[in-house]
Amino acid sequence: MTNKNDDICYLSATELLRHYQRKTLSPVEVTKAVLGRIEAVNPHVNAFCLVDPDAALAAARNSEARWMQREPRGMVDGIPATVKDLILSEGWPTLRGSKTVDTSRNWGEDAPSVARLREEGAVLVGKTTTPEYGWKGVTDSPLTGITRNPWDTSKTPGGSSGGAAAAAALGMGCLHIGTDGGGSIRMPSGFTGIFGLKAHFGRVPAFPASPMGTLSHVGPMTRTVADTALMMNVMAMPDARDWFALPYDGRDYRIGLEDGVEGLRIGFSAALGYASVDPEIAHAVKKAVEVFVDLGAEVDEVDPGFENPADIFRTLWYFGAANMYRKLTPEQRRVMDPGLVEVAEEGLTYSAEKIAAATEARAVLGLTMNLFHETYDLLLTPTLPLPAFEAGLEFPDGKGFSRWPDWAPFSHPFNLTQQPAASVPCGFTKAGLPIGLQIVGPSHGEALVLQAARAYEAAHPFVMPREANVTHK
Repeated sequence: MTNKNDDICYLSATELLRHYQRKTLSPVEVTKAVLGRIEAVNPHVNAFCLVDPDAALAAARNSEARWMQREPRGMVDGIPATVKDLILSEGWPTLRGSKTVDTSRNWGEDAPSVARLREEGAVLVGKTTTPEYGWKGVTDSPLTGITRNPWDTSKTPGGSSGGAAAAAALGMGCLHIGTDGGGSIRMPSGFTGIFGLKAHFGRVPAFPASPMGTLSHVGPMTRTVADTALMMNVMAMPDARDWFALPYDGRDYRIGLEDGVEGLRIGFSAALGYASVDPEIAHAVKKAVEVFVDLGAEVDEVDPGFENPADIFRTLWYFGAANMYRKLTPEQRRVMDPGLVEVAEEGLTYSAEKIAAATEARAVLGLTMNLFHETYDLLLTPTLPLPAFEAGLEFPDGKGFSRWPDWAPFSHPFNLTQQPAASVPCGFTKAGLPIGLQIVGPSHGEALVLQAARAYEAAHPFVMPREANVTHK
């Protein structure tokens, strides 16, 4: 059974802003409801590594005063938001899921995305969990333990933005900052049934730069497409600290959101030509693709024409892990996730020739997708080839996997190409676990991805869990 406060927690940011304008809800009332929700359900899923009620309520009171004067500070004034614990936030330690980080250092700086949310009036309630240094596609770490899936707490929510995904699904805030270096926004969005967008590389300024270099993106995770569009308006604002950042174009991502997909030419690849997909997921994704046909798009079943780029991704990802690892002392290395140590130590063995060859192969992959999008506006694929598996494991047993990228064949190709991609919830397995549809856009095509995602959402509204389904012992 839910109460009024729980109902408040499931309102979207766009709905809350209308309430604030009409004075039918206040930011203080909403923030108290969200903090109560976190206290009630977070123990089941371990989505947060830090919650700061005093700071959140102080920000909410300031927001309430502005709304009472009809002078909101910005686009998200009074909206509860969270920050992944890889991203700097003033006054809060950024521990990156690791025991190696010095907690006593000065935490006096916001990362660009946090700064923009704060400037626009968001109420920051806490930091969400991540695997150590965001290194894998599930969320557990030596520092914070295991984060769990709201739909079945014996299962993983995915990662590395698993805490943000679980928080979003269970109404513990509206706007959630995630990062994505190989699927880390889209995989947990797919496993938990929320909406997540990996913006084009450089669209959302980042600082400091990720150890994973140009593989790593920052993006929004929310319960609705409209909230992601709103969040993009804020997060895409410029910041001089990111010299990779794209020129700021001032786009309002809410404009055109309801334009639909009629007349678009869309490619659908069920396996990208090389992936093995669980039959339940394949069926659900195919049914979701048929919705786009019903909505007036022209859909062709076609593979984009590249071979499995897993070796390219592993080379560049492991090399990034090695660059982070080489700066740590022997004492720090001894308290790290053993899997991360294995990956980093393998990366330390890579030659300059191997890195150069991977970089050249990456360029060919990017060219292939640019040419694909000369014919097709969008590409649809499954987000993931399998449903959520046992929490605490890097990969499920008995399927021949050796590392997490083996079960993420649909996400990391588009980190290599840097183009925008989103995960849309498109159904459930018989066991009640969410299934995700990935929408991949052309370079710099976030607006088109959001437009297509909204068309699907309007036809098939997203469903969130009202309570955590506690099944783990």
